[in-house]
Amino acid sequence: MTERAVLIEGGCVYPADRSDSVISRGSVLVVGEHISAVGSVEEVRSAVAGLDVAVRDDLEVVDARAMMVLPGLVNGHWHDMFAMGFPLRGALRPAADRADEIGFFGGGGDMHTISRTFDSFGGLIEAMTPDEAYAIAQYSMWTQLRGGVTTIGDVGSLNRPHEMVRAALDLGIRYSTTTWAGDAVCPLGGDRYERTRDTDSVLSEVEDLLRQCDSDTTGRIRCRPSIAYVTNMTDELGLGFADLARRHNVGFATHVGAVRNEPELLRTYYGTTGVRRLHDLGLLNDKLMAAHCAFVDDEERRLLLEAGVHISHSPGKYGPAGESAITETGAVPALRRAGLDVSLSTDGASLPNAGMVETMRAAWLAYNEMAASQIEVLPTDALAMATRLAAKGLQWSDELGSLEPGKQADLVLVRADDWRYVLNPRPLESFLWLGGSADVDTVMVAGRTLIAGGEPVGVSYAELRDGYLDALGSFTTRCLRVPGDVVGGILDGVAR
Repeated sequence: MTERAVLIEGGCVYPADRSDSVISRGSVLVVGEHISAVGSVEEVRSAVAGLDVAVRDDLEVVDARAMMVLPGLVNGHWHDMFAMGFPLRGALRPAADRADEIGFFGGGGDMHTISRTFDSFGGLIEAMTPDEAYAIAQYSMWTQLRGGVTTIGDVGSLNRPHEMVRAALDLGIRYSTTTWAGDAVCPLGGDRYERTRDTDSVLSEVEDLLRQCDSDTTGRIRCRPSIAYVTNMTDELGLGFADLARRHNVGFATHVGAVRNEPELLRTYYGTTGVRRLHDLGLLNDKLMAAHCAFVDDEERRLLLEAGVHISHSPGKYGPAGESAITETGAVPALRRAGLDVSLSTDGASLPNAGMVETMRAAWLAYNEMAASQIEVLPTDALAMATRLAAKGLQWSDELGSLEPGKQADLVLVRADDWRYVLNPRPLESFLWLGGSADVDTVMVAGRTLIAGGEPVGVSYAELRDGYLDALGSFTTRCLRVPGDVVGGILDGVAR
């Protein structure tokens, strides 16, 4: 069977390679699932001439002269929280915002509420039906795909992992799966954690998922163990995960140093702080993705640097959540300057929140303002943090994250021909100033077009949305105990 070939010709190509090159009038040749050539229009036309006649005769040509061509965005720290679309800063709120109060992530973090809330997710996941889980996952993942994300790195979702894998396969996106893992809670008024789950059962669930993903033949599914939060992990669970990661030769992810009040709580309930715990448990190494990692002391910074840990953080999410994980300590920008790989991610929310494009903008603005320098993070740096470096943090950089021959053909096209781009020879800069996720025109994963003209290919958006709303309604009334008339009244108001 002849491989399909696609020539994306004449666009402003940002390969996000190690040299942060820009090809202002460039092309990308895709053959099958891989990138065959990247370069100037003339260079890539020469590569086309070298194709087999049968492939060349069926070549599809995409006129990209009015477009930017980017690698597929890699969201290495994400959670599907769409099952909480009603209560968790969701549809149950009033239209007015003046009575809003600081949430439990704000003000330094209400640690007991965070610990208790995270611990409660396990029971909700068990109560979710497979059909609900699948419909919710498909819609949540589609919102990522629509914004240019071709690879998702889950760090624990309020959803059933096996159904999420099925949803990712059917949608066509790349997905690194995990479980919502934890076995302890820090109760208010105490000074020692309470065990809430059998540790061996938690580890067994993850190992089963690892084995399932090992049998994947598509190349689009992986598994990475993770802990929901270091506050909800016994030492036994941490040691078990360190052993799992070693035996399966995979990375590990967790949230650590996320909010100001975390270190004090951990000292009280576990006797030491988060980064030190990870070090003592054998989890602090160059395969660790540490989410947020802002509230760390000098010794912890040294440990992070010595271990070569990867940091993923979410500057597009912090302000709306009341967090201060960039500005309060400045630790993440400082660790980046010291040589650690730092990538961008969206984190999770119950409704669509800042996508990867908006997160790139937030990093570009915040880092430069903090440094009083417009070159601390350049637009191409922000792009690398959302592509090449994020893929490296997922241990997937051999195949993903940049537009280079031999890599998987995951790419994004963005129109760059309206008033926002007039006279600017740097369209990525204009995109970060004035663009957003909704500007993404085309998304390709492994050479297959999944979004074209902003619309899904091969699947109906209306079906995805309606399936999600139906599943959300049943889950919310049955498991979250929101009255059916309240849920129905809100859903009836959604245009379908």
